Amino acid sequence: MGDTNGEVVAGGHDKGNRSDQLEYPTDVLNNKESDSLIICDLGNQRVVQWSRRSGTTQGKILIDNIDCYGLAMDDQRYLYISDYTKHE
Repeated sequence: MGDTNGEVVAGGHDKGNRSDQLEYPTDVLNNKESDSLIICDLGNQRVVQWSRRSGTTQGKILIDNIDCYGLAMDDQRYLYISDYTKHE
């Protein structure tokens, strides 16, 4: 705590729909086992995974065509995603 320096680990190339961009991210989940972040990218209707390892330049699309708003992962590593439009 008290560190004033930060590091961009996902996006960072302005907003947009390229694989190295995000647009209106609504939730993020830290997946410690794979050392990655899973991000709801509502503006692009997708869920993306970004490695936290140095040198990562783009995210991997896990699910597209979803109005994702929230994320949760249980103890068995099942990923749950809420859909803003479908109310589920």
